[in-house]
Amino acid sequence: MTTSDPSRYRWLLHVDLDQFQVSVERLRSPELVDVPVIVGGNGDPTEARKVVTCASYEARDHGVRAGMPLRAAYRKMPDAVYLPLDMGAYDAASAEVMEVLRGYGHPVEVWGWDEAYLGVGLLDAGTAGPSPDDTEIAALATRIRADIRDVCGLSSCVGISDNKQRAKMATGFAKRPKDPDSTVEPPKVFLLDGRNWLDLMGERPSRDLWSVGPKTSAKLSRNGIESVNDLIGTPRDELIALFGPHQGNWLYVLSRGGGDSTVTPEPWLARSHSKSQTYAHDLHTYDEMRAATADLLRDLLHQVVGEERVPFRVAVTVRTTTFFTRTKSHKLDAPTTDYDTLEAEVAELLAKFEIDRPVRLLGVRLDLESDDDTEVGGDNEIGGGRETSAGTA
Repeated sequence: MTTSDPSRYRWLLHVDLDQFQVSVERLRSPELVDVPVIVGGNGDPTEARKVVTCASYEARDHGVRAGMPLRAAYRKMPDAVYLPLDMGAYDAASAEVMEVLRGYGHPVEVWGWDEAYLGVGLLDAGTAGPSPDDTEIAALATRIRADIRDVCGLSSCVGISDNKQRAKMATGFAKRPKDPDSTVEPPKVFLLDGRNWLDLMGERPSRDLWSVGPKTSAKLSRNGIESVNDLIGTPRDELIALFGPHQGNWLYVLSRGGGDSTVTPEPWLARSHSKSQTYAHDLHTYDEMRAATADLLRDLLHQVVGEERVPFRVAVTVRTTTFFTRTKSHKLDAPTTDYDTLEAEVAELLAKFEIDRPVRLLGVRLDLESDDDTEVGGDNEIGGGRETSAGTA
């Protein structure tokens, strides 16, 4: 696959999906809405060397953060619902969002499951062509949020600026009210550029600049540079002497609101597709579960064949009524799109689960061949989640 040369744009829109992994889990299990949910590792909060990937706002209010050891999160919130990472489900949800974004006709640069940049208003040879004004670009951002919600069922924020770094920081303002003590809902769409940069960022600590980490911030502080205004007032040569030519020049530009105004759209190919369903009535027998996974597989295979892709691995996810969740996967002897072969694999995986509770959710995932596949692993199992009914329906 080839990569297009980057182009510069008048507007950069940073689209950030809200508590992404938790939101995907809540789509599958609506009973988890308003419940503290923590996603990470195998879902077992007592397991060592595993960290939180995503925490719901209810958990964040108690100090749980992404990157925190799961054991530390468990000490803070033992009654939260802990769920394992489900890569296939997140891949599928992210792909759906990115398709929505590409539907606007503007170039999209994907930065992960839950964020991407859109470039709007191409700058040709340094001369701005026709591009939206403030009202029009804000309306586009609002429409993007509405479409992501309506099509994908996910919440998002959009930061608007003239470069990636400032657009990323604008998203931070979109997520929080202008007055931190306010009870007013955050704006969800925010424009940050040269007109309001100093008013909003000047007195903030240098650490609030995107890409300025704790070590850089500490070094600035040791040299009497605390705020963004302090950084702006520091001569370029002094910054270069402190940090070297690359980082010194970057800090000089960044403090003034500068950054990268290019977008590099890259061809994207999903590595897997998955389909899951939460059932209105719990499933109790193997036959019920096999029939349910067969239906899921049939729908999933229809999508895969329509994309002219071929599965090389199958996976099955089971979630009991206690939200204990486990996934088992198996690499096929040979890639195939034959339904009977795949259904037999799914049924065999399903039979390996030791299920002693009614089942509320089942999922099937197909990992797909691509030109750059290097993965050669075989069977795999992830799972966990403390057996608890605390905080659940």
